[in-house]
Amino acid sequence: MLLNCARCQPGHSVLIVYETEDDGYYDPELRGELERVAGHLGLITQSHGVPIAHDVTDPDAVLAAKMAAADCTIFLARMGDQIRFRPRDAALNQIISYALDRDMLASPFGTVDYRAFDDLKYLINDAIAVAQDIHVTCPAGTDFRGGPVYFESHGSDVTRKRFPVSVFAPVPAASFSGKVAQRGFLTGTGSNYYTPWSCAVEDTLVVNFDSNRITGFEGSDSDVVAAQAHYESVGTRYGLDTYFVHSWHAGIHPGCASKAPAGAHMERWSGSAFGNPRLLHFHTCGDYPPGEISLNVLDPTIRLDGVAVWEQGILHPERIKGGAALLAAHPDMAAVFADPATDVGQAACGNLRYGA
Repeated sequence: MLLNCARCQPGHSVLIVYETEDDGYYDPELRGELERVAGHLGLITQSHGVPIAHDVTDPDAVLAAKMAAADCTIFLARMGDQIRFRPRDAALNQIISYALDRDMLASPFGTVDYRAFDDLKYLINDAIAVAQDIHVTCPAGTDFRGGPVYFESHGSDVTRKRFPVSVFAPVPAASFSGKVAQRGFLTGTGSNYYTPWSCAVEDTLVVNFDSNRITGFEGSDSDVVAAQAHYESVGTRYGLDTYFVHSWHAGIHPGCASKAPAGAHMERWSGSAFGNPRLLHFHTCGDYPPGEISLNVLDPTIRLDGVAVWEQGILHPERIKGGAALLAAHPDMAAVFADPATDVGQAACGNLRYGA
């Protein structure tokens, strides 16, 4: 994080932004460990506490001044995730840590060379950009198709660095149509935090969409009613284009693991597990990334012009241009692809579930 991602050198100043409220999202001891390691590397650290922000807001004047004065800012706070698509202060060296605790940071998720997955992200972006036909399915019944993709010149990717790199650029939904099968829940995106933030899905809910519009829900009467009520509630609360479908992308880091069931801490799951290739998610409810409601697909197969680059949740970098060479150049990356993490918050039944 400090060397390959932040590119810090001895004497550089690092501002660590952390949450003053401990609700189990970030490991409260992670900040101390980061300060300790930074000190060993000859870096000068300063910490700044922030409350959990329920609504998206830019850093206040005091924090903004500290960020401007630092060589690097590292967010151990959801604030970083909330402003990840916002342009203000984007030129500053800022990093959002998606390693939420010391175990994640010490696992292959945090130790494989940052630059390897940054390169992989761009290889995948390029492969998607040249594909004429993109077809996505999953065992639960997801089936949507589209292409070619035209990435937006603005807002197509985050304005802060992710550590580790976990996903490719969001794919605009405009050229896609089909259905997304949901099991377990609908949940938030990590943009705003509202109540209720999640909505239970008892059976399988099918979300039909065409281009940038959800066209309807299919499933049990109770699931359809609950989904409509949840979308209407969130859309009304923030004055959004309620049924807008903005974009989608999938995880690219097989070292990313979420051992606790998603329902045990939905916000923590939503903010970390998405980096595993077993998960694909949509940004919906709002005409901006990441929207306010996430649709989550378990074990996607993503075919680019007929080639299954993701196959039932397993990403095969060697199936895209430059992928095999990248794996050969980074044995640590190749090792984690050979032995991927399989825990992504699924319950004992193997599916995502609402509640602990």
